[in-house]
Amino acid sequence: MQSEKQYIDLYGSCRDMLFSHSADVMNAVRDGAFADFSRQGLPTRKVERYKYTDMQSLFAPDYGLNINRLDIPANPYEAFKCDVPNLSTSLYFILNDGFYDKALPKGGLLPDGVIIGSLCKEAAKNPDFIAKYYSKIAKTTEDPITALNTMLAQDGLFIYVPRGVKVDRAVQVINILRSDVDLMINRRVLIVVEEGAEIKLLFCDHAMDDRRFLTTQVIEAYVADNASLDLYCLEETHAKNTRVSNVYIEQQANSRVNHNIITLHNGVTRNRTDLIFRGEGAECNLSGCVIADKEQHVDNNTLIEHRVPHCTSNELYKYVLDGKAVGAFAGRVLVHHGAQQTSSVMNNRNLCATKEARMYTQPMLEIYADDVKCAHGSTVGQLNDAALFYMRQRGISLKEARLLLQFAFANEVIDGIRLEPLRDRLHYLVEKRFRGELSRCEGCKLCK
Repeated sequence: MQSEKQYIDLYGSCRDMLFSHSADVMNAVRDGAFADFSRQGLPTRKVERYKYTDMQSLFAPDYGLNINRLDIPANPYEAFKCDVPNLSTSLYFILNDGFYDKALPKGGLLPDGVIIGSLCKEAAKNPDFIAKYYSKIAKTTEDPITALNTMLAQDGLFIYVPRGVKVDRAVQVINILRSDVDLMINRRVLIVVEEGAEIKLLFCDHAMDDRRFLTTQVIEAYVADNASLDLYCLEETHAKNTRVSNVYIEQQANSRVNHNIITLHNGVTRNRTDLIFRGEGAECNLSGCVIADKEQHVDNNTLIEHRVPHCTSNELYKYVLDGKAVGAFAGRVLVHHGAQQTSSVMNNRNLCATKEARMYTQPMLEIYADDVKCAHGSTVGQLNDAALFYMRQRGISLKEARLLLQFAFANEVIDGIRLEPLRDRLHYLVEKRFRGELSRCEGCKLCK
């Protein structure tokens, strides 16, 4: 199957249109990305980092694309009312791949110098600054999905926090999928957090229409010396949605990153996270929680590179799989020569609630330094029969006992979220999910 041919032909026929509706900075790397994609093609299962997800079949259907940037008839500020209670976020929307700027964002003013807006428009206003960062750590030569996104993406989100600025109010970005036809979306996100700055970001994915969506997303995040970034990603779409997200993070000295991915509702999801330590004394915490049933598929793939000494990384990914769901986790920690006194812990724990559920797990350590503390572990199991029996003896129904055990299993990841209102909200959503109920928020048209 040569699924990539349609994208190669598409670029050849629509190149001028892609260029005319985007910024020069994004266009400057577009042809190079096309050459890299044409050379690599879509990855097959023979490619190590893609062996658990059939990318060829995901990209085979002929999706529509909004290359001509036609206006999408939707006002997300009227449709979406699902603010996390008491979180008091600054609320922004991405409609498919474009920043929604037809209404003022909710949540008050941002600190002076902070920018949140359209990547395309910001690249047109400040091309030299955007060019310093855009497509620098998301290398098209090394990943064909990143190359495909780079050659087709026309807009996205730009977030900038200047030196020493601390954004106290969390920023919530709602990615809304909206279309009357089956649609492919190619979204780009660029995050720059300068020295000593701090920001907490919550990205939520929702589908507004019952159509087949294919989303590629590339996030590049630069975290400078003594800076802090919390990046929480929550997916609540539907069974017809395919999401392929690649996150690239670069950390400088004494920086802190917390990246948490929660998958509650989806069709097929493939998340890739690549993180590089460039400065000493930095710390990252990567975590993920997956709740999947029916025939859902969730694949998380991570790479942490310790390139310098005295850095700390922690990973915890937990899956609860029911029905015929398929989960996959492949994590690799690479400790380079000279990266002494590295500390790294990786854990992947999985619960298969049925005999039909499948989990593939592959934690890996690759160490080229001799003064390190590194550990990894992985478990796959079913519900504890003794615990179920104990709860049944105390009058708890089998269904409720199973739910309580699953909920307790998933809580460890959620409890690591530093935003208390978001943590409480996720406890509620996870419980609803285990009970087989969609979360329906009063007044929200997206949930109807």
